[in-house]
Amino acid sequence: MKLVIVESPTKAKTISKFLGKDYLVESSFGHIRDLPIKELGVDTENNFEPKYVIMPKAKKRISDLKKKAERANEVILAVDEDREGEAIAWHLAHALNLKDSKRIVFHEITKGAIEEALKNPRAIDMNLVDAQQARRVLDRLVGYKLSPLLWKKVTRGLSAGRVQSVAVRLIVERQAEIDKFKPDEYWTIEALLQSQAPNSKSETLNKFQAKLVKRNGKTISKLEITNKDEAGKIETDLENGEYKVTDIRKKEIKKTPPTPFTTSTLQQEASYKFGLSAKQTMFFAQKLYETGLITYHRTDSLNLSEEFLNKAHSLIKSKFGEKYASSAPIRYKAKSKQAQEAHEAIRPSNPEKIPDEIKASLDDKHYKLYNLIWQRSLACQMQPAIIDSLSVDIASGDYLFRTTCSSIKFDGFLKSYPAKITETILPPLEKNDVLDLVKLDANQHFTKPPAPYNEASLIKILEEYGIGRPSTYAPTISTIQDRNYVKKGLKKTFHPTEVGVVVSNLLVKHFPQIVDIQFTAEMEENLDAIAHGKKKWIPVIKDFYTPFIANLEKKDKEIDKKEVTEEKTDQVCDKCGSPMVIKIGRYGKFLACTNYPKCKNALPIKKEEAEEEEKTDKICPECNSPMKVRVGRYGKFFGCSNYPKCKHLEKYKKKE
Repeated sequence: MKLVIVESPTKAKTISKFLGKDYLVESSFGHIRDLPIKELGVDTENNFEPKYVIMPKAKKRISDLKKKAERANEVILAVDEDREGEAIAWHLAHALNLKDSKRIVFHEITKGAIEEALKNPRAIDMNLVDAQQARRVLDRLVGYKLSPLLWKKVTRGLSAGRVQSVAVRLIVERQAEIDKFKPDEYWTIEALLQSQAPNSKSETLNKFQAKLVKRNGKTISKLEITNKDEAGKIETDLENGEYKVTDIRKKEIKKTPPTPFTTSTLQQEASYKFGLSAKQTMFFAQKLYETGLITYHRTDSLNLSEEFLNKAHSLIKSKFGEKYASSAPIRYKAKSKQAQEAHEAIRPSNPEKIPDEIKASLDDKHYKLYNLIWQRSLACQMQPAIIDSLSVDIASGDYLFRTTCSSIKFDGFLKSYPAKITETILPPLEKNDVLDLVKLDANQHFTKPPAPYNEASLIKILEEYGIGRPSTYAPTISTIQDRNYVKKGLKKTFHPTEVGVVVSNLLVKHFPQIVDIQFTAEMEENLDAIAHGKKKWIPVIKDFYTPFIANLEKKDKEIDKKEVTEEKTDQVCDKCGSPMVIKIGRYGKFLACTNYPKCKNALPIKKEEAEEEEKTDKICPECNSPMKVRVGRYGKFFGCSNYPKCKHLEKYKKKE
């Protein structure tokens, strides 16, 4: 009997279907060894030797696996193909005292892939193991050494981490940009014009909008018309002018297919289209992978197997038609130098499993995600979409207006992977046509601040900077919320908490390397170099730790907690008459008596305009409590008065 060990029961169940009675497939139920929880677990005096312990929840499982391994003729470690999976295989070999185990890897859980992997077993790749060990040790050193300083200098219960602290910094700095933003007023002018040529279908089809783009031959910049008076002068100039078509330009625009999905692009697209968090996306993708429907979902590669390319090509021809298939397989190269090209992009294990045909066997979220992956994987092997574009210039004296329209000439890949393309229609126009002015519209606008990050845009910027890797995005985003450093607003955008701002600012000032974007990206490159056998992990850790610990000891003496966490106020304690100060706690700012610990008086800080005194007769549909009009970051909304027990919210609509 041969014992095959994987991580999850679902994966074990799927693989067991492909193997005969000579194989026993068991699950480790995830990680089985890790650094201890209640101590550093890294010997900083002895080459950063990690101290691994069997996790309490895994002890019974390891005991059971040991017995089965002893009875087996052969033990095959079939855990995931990335660094994390390689480390699990290594930990299993140690925990089970395996002297001669075989390691197999595969990108997809299909009969063919499993059989091929069994034909090509290999040894555990210690370069991958060392890269994972280096990341774990590095994160433990930062977390266990820096977090106590935050407890001491800010408040208890805080934590710091390499990637999480950079993510918080990005959100804090974006919010600072938004808060200091001052809008600029600007105006645009549009003309509603009408063709004089008769249109048998409808007179309204002869009318179209054109935007003012030039004055005296020069392009009008966005902020050139800054007030109503300026806009009014231009309107006066234009009211009685002649409007003549001076130029018509036609062109075809090729819209190329999207690349196949990587972990980050899948998380971004699932967020945009379905509102899924990165954590949710990875949960549903994990199930699709383990049941054999998609390839491995933690990847930064754009590579696609020859077998898939051939199947996809045939399927596109049969399902959509010959003209939709690309003339030759399209092979994509990842932009990142660190991408694992030996891996594959996320794609259906078998594209012939058409989403609608297997919909009944999937729940709604799994179906939506599988359908998205299937559509995109086919689209990346299809012809470009061709858009007909028409641009028309209309002159009136010294002013030039422009209008454009577009229509889809050939939908190409859009047949599989639909995208929003606004099609517009213009009446038949010829050069030198004279047009009638129906009306002029001067529209007031204000420049907008940069948008706060949401999950998709945060993942995108982290990936662009080279911070984190496919397996880290979802846990990083969960951690910074769990630590109360950031919160999601009503529009699912991230905003820093008071604690998040204080901690981020402290780290930027006193521990710049920890939150430096370039430094963090370079550390990721070092970890990749370890994985490729180009660097050894111990020197990489040492080069980081030596200056880090020296700076930590220095800052422990320099940082004054009061400077970091206290603000003076004019308020006096109503219990002892001592001055009150604003302090920062784990959940934000509050008023505290300076006579602490003799006087323990503490008061919440009143939020200005936290709640509008506006009557409403609305009743909460969930708990029958009265609804109140509240004011949040984005204006008014209805909130249940029974909050926080009931968190029902509704959009604000003013009484008419």
